[in-house]
Amino acid sequence: MTQQTLNRRSLIKSSVALAAATTVPTGWAIAQAAKPLKVGLMLPYSGTFAQLGENITAGVELLLAEKGGKLGGREVQFIKLDDESKPELGPQNAERLVKRDNVDVLIGTVHSGVQMGIHKVVKESGTLTLIPNAGNVAVTRELCARNVFRTSFTNWQPAYAMGLALAKKGIKKASWMTWDYAAGNESAEGFKQGLEAGGGQFVSLLTVKFPETNFQPLLAQIQGLGVEAIGAFFSGGGAVQFVKDYAAAGIKVPLCGSGFLTEGTLQGQGAAAEGIETALHYGDGLDTPKNNAFRAAFKAKTSRDADVFAVQGYDAAQLLAIGLEAVKGNLEDDKALYAAMETTKIDSPRGSITMSPQHNVVQDIYLRKVTNGQNKIISTIAQQLADPGTGCKM
Repeated sequence: MTQQTLNRRSLIKSSVALAAATTVPTGWAIAQAAKPLKVGLMLPYSGTFAQLGENITAGVELLLAEKGGKLGGREVQFIKLDDESKPELGPQNAERLVKRDNVDVLIGTVHSGVQMGIHKVVKESGTLTLIPNAGNVAVTRELCARNVFRTSFTNWQPAYAMGLALAKKGIKKASWMTWDYAAGNESAEGFKQGLEAGGGQFVSLLTVKFPETNFQPLLAQIQGLGVEAIGAFFSGGGAVQFVKDYAAAGIKVPLCGSGFLTEGTLQGQGAAAEGIETALHYGDGLDTPKNNAFRAAFKAKTSRDADVFAVQGYDAAQLLAIGLEAVKGNLEDDKALYAAMETTKIDSPRGSITMSPQHNVVQDIYLRKVTNGQNKIISTIAQQLADPGTGCKM
């Protein structure tokens, strides 16, 4: 064997060794990326908010279908858990998904009280979490966390905008009615701040226990309030009952509120809802290519018309996809993952949205009026409205 042959063989061995050294980590990364991404959907699939949970889920699934069934190159495995809208079960349900089912990502939920239980678990575990509805302000204010993002709203945002809209109309005095729980009380505070910012006066907050639907004690007080408008926060089946009871009582004071008062509830409310004005980040008649395509696809998938809950689920999945694509499915690269999610601008069916420094969505808020069974957008109250994010330290 010649020296030339030995040198060539040594060179080949060295090349093979170098190739192995460089391909082993790459192969490992490919193997990790090939593992299904486990996504926990902790949402209400029964009770008052069941339809909301179903539409959020359909929105998430719709985005996944658009991506060919993969996010960041990884197949997705959904693990669904009915949280029943019970705050007392929130922590144990979240722990079940995080510790027993070992989900990589958690999407949830609707009820603000349940969200607090989720938040405690995911903040401690570091599990990437996307909130597709619950608007409790604390999770993107004083309890903010780098692994938690919200694609929906804070309870403050639409209520603040509704207060602004009333003040702009010249309304001087108004009261707020709601369930006595986080979402209702925080929306009341937003409404008060918006009304007062426009020169109006917030007269009173009237509540009933969640999920009570006997609204007669509230309605009986309206005549003595001396107000020009009643604002309200109710959702789901409770909103249906409240609006019907309000109309049946023959109350002359105009009713308005956060958009959830008439969002996804118009079929049940019927003629009782006609003329009600609400503020929300989505509505009927939003004529953009993105929204038109989304509504058509959602209708084809579910045989239902899309609503704000479907949009919020879809955008939660959009934000997740953006993060995962930036890191090629590698959730361990959380610095790059979060950076991509924090700085993106998303083309949403609701319009352009971004993330605030506190990881809450920044968005336009529209004034809507129920017209012929639709929440028709009549104007934009606030452009790219951000929650104040008070107390957040990441």
